[in-house]
Amino acid sequence: MALIPDGTFPMLLSHLEKTSDTNRRRLAELDARGDWHGMVKFAGENLARDPSNSDWWMVKGYAYTQLKLHRQAAECYSEMVRLAPDDMVGWNLLAESQRAMGQSARAVQTLDNALLIRRDSPATWFVLGESYSDLGRDAPAAQAYRQAVQLNRSFAQAWYGLGRVYARQGYKADFEQVVQTLERLNPALAQQLAKEQAGALTR
Repeated sequence: MALIPDGTFPMLLSHLEKTSDTNRRRLAELDARGDWHGMVKFAGENLARDPSNSDWWMVKGYAYTQLKLHRQAAECYSEMVRLAPDDMVGWNLLAESQRAMGQSARAVQTLDNALLIRRDSPATWFVLGESYSDLGRDAPAAQAYRQAVQLNRSFAQAWYGLGRVYARQGYKADFEQVVQTLERLNPALAQQLAKEQAGALTR
């Protein structure tokens, strides 16, 4: 999943503002061991005491994601969205789970709903671009990626997605400009983009 690759649990921990330091340390230990079943159980215990705590729904969803149980993860993220609709992290993770289940059209609907609440999240626009790319809809994908990089000029993954779309569309000049931008932000990703996509350019 694009938003929670390996090694990003510290980012999720930093999001758990309502969670005690003791519980955060316990979660970090479970993550370090890769004990996802233990994390599901731990989150469930805390939700039994406080089912309205959106943080624990995110933790439980994260653990299910690591177990590749995307339907269960989506259920957790849906509850997170219900409890904290102004938190874009929940919407983004829900959409990523839907993509993982092959439901990219549903992910687009989820993100469209999220953007009715807030339009200032680069990650939300990025996942929307990814979802449209899944569906082969290059024009709206490019528009979403462009929104992401306008909000965060250093968002290398979004630049990469935009470059892939330009390559599919055959927009050589735009593609090369994206590669140049990525060379400053992430040289390895720029090299990967140039290698993967240059052959697709037709004009």
